[in-house]
Amino acid sequence: MSENFIMDKLEGVQKRFEEVGELITQPDILSDMKRYVKLNKEYKELLPIVDAYKEYKILLSNINDARNILSTEKDDDMREMAKSELDELQSKVEPLEEKVKFLLLPTDPEDTKNAVVEIRAGSDGDEASIFAGDLYRMYSKYCENRGWKTETTSATEGTVGGYKEIIFTVNGDGVYGILKYESGVHRVQRVPQTETQGRVHTSAASVAVLPEADEFDVELRQEDIRKDTYCSSGPGGQSVNTTYSAIRLTHIPSGLVVTCQDEKSQLKNLDKAMKELRTRLYNLEYQKRMDTLAAKRKTMVSTGDRSAKIRTYNYPQARVTDHRINFTVYNLPTILDGAIQEFIDKLQMEENIQRLKDSGLKD
Repeated sequence: MSENFIMDKLEGVQKRFEEVGELITQPDILSDMKRYVKLNKEYKELLPIVDAYKEYKILLSNINDARNILSTEKDDDMREMAKSELDELQSKVEPLEEKVKFLLLPTDPEDTKNAVVEIRAGSDGDEASIFAGDLYRMYSKYCENRGWKTETTSATEGTVGGYKEIIFTVNGDGVYGILKYESGVHRVQRVPQTETQGRVHTSAASVAVLPEADEFDVELRQEDIRKDTYCSSGPGGQSVNTTYSAIRLTHIPSGLVVTCQDEKSQLKNLDKAMKELRTRLYNLEYQKRMDTLAAKRKTMVSTGDRSAKIRTYNYPQARVTDHRINFTVYNLPTILDGAIQEFIDKLQMEENIQRLKDSGLKD
């Protein structure tokens, strides 16, 4: 791919960056919060590309200077220095161009959002609930290691441990763009605690990662929402308090229902429930876009059927396999302790390679 092609792309980004920088200082934009937030987000997303453009431009200029010295300089020592510098500079061109190509790929605007994570036990009884609890611990550890904040929205505990269902939010930088690769069915192979003959059983839990909708993404009309309050309950349905702090919201036009009973305060539960409802409504449309995209790009690892089996955790062999990229490691205890970054890195790389092919930026 020619340097001119990349430079043309980068100059276009630079021009847009300057335009957005001017727009976000204008009074009419500052008074329109929805538009201001959108432009400010775009400005931040363009910044690393602009920085790479400046680096690339300086590199090409230095290469040109070194070549000029070689073509005009008569002194052997100066020529040798120029040649050595030219070799060093040229060795940096290809890696920087690869970096620039990935930066120029269109990004999913949802990637910068926070995320809502839902973990649901499969139809395998107690063992599936225990495994759902293991996954929740794995993600909690991972988020903690990254400095992300997690907050439970609702949870239904299993009868012998773990969760039949748990929903929690994750707040941090670029959370959804990283955790989205975890959506799908996770399968575990191990000897259950209740198994007397030592036979390995297979159980499953599903994980859904949704981009959390911002307040500006979805407009909720109060007349479209029915609010019910009730007492919070624990395992087996017993009441855990005597105040009507739990919230159930029903979105009448869509039929969507969300509940929140994690907080003792009704107002806090209502706030969480509204956020979840907004996110679920937003994701109805978002998933349609993802399904359309997945139909065009069968190899994309972060889109498509959320019911697809994506990963297996095998206890007898301490093996974890991601079926989307045929990648296996043999350190299951470490993975379940939150060390899933290697999987995410490889999944991101696989998707970016495919997107690079589709974009026309790859040679």
